[in-house]
Amino acid sequence: MELICHDLGRMAYGPALDLQQRLVSQVQSAPEGPAYLLLVEHDPPAITTGRRPCPQQVLASPEQLARMGIEFHATSRGGTVTYHGPGQLVAYPIVPLASMGRTVRAYVRGLEEAVIRTLAKFDLPAGRAAGMTGVWVGREKIAAIGVAVSRWVTCHGLALNVSTDLRGFNHIIPCGLAGRGVTSMSRCLGRAISVDQVKPVLVQCLRSVLAV
Repeated sequence: MELICHDLGRMAYGPALDLQQRLVSQVQSAPEGPAYLLLVEHDPPAITTGRRPCPQQVLASPEQLARMGIEFHATSRGGTVTYHGPGQLVAYPIVPLASMGRTVRAYVRGLEEAVIRTLAKFDLPAGRAAGMTGVWVGREKIAAIGVAVSRWVTCHGLALNVSTDLRGFNHIIPCGLAGRGVTSMSRCLGRAISVDQVKPVLVQCLRSVLAV
């Protein structure tokens, strides 16, 4: 299966979501055709929620978020609340699971594996946490994962903190996990690292894990 990668650069959350939805419809209509991978940094920053209502996990009011220039979006993905902003590499694979012979659970584990392999390329050991989705360095989350599947075609995906301003997470209880922190590649490595450095590595690891 061909995987077409589109690097969107920096883009607001709404337009990126609209593009995802158009591509989902396209793949649903032609599941034997190409699949897609969108890469993006969301700018302006955005807080998003998943299918489960979680207003208590957003610690700032809509008016406060607006004053800070942070958008708010309720979405159809799995998971609860997370933050997106510049310095965070977001990957949205739009792939037909049925044609790939994958379950949703196996697909999510594959996304985690791609991030773990990506971080290993930068000599950064990371792993999973029992009973939780995402990728962790110790007790701190470095990548969040939340997907949606419609007629066996995926959308949404993963968000890897590369050089993210982690203060953006102060406005939420990330993924509803009180008592656990968030981190970034730059913070863990103790040096500056750019999203552009990580993009080709993540794409390669996603291609390998998804076998596309």
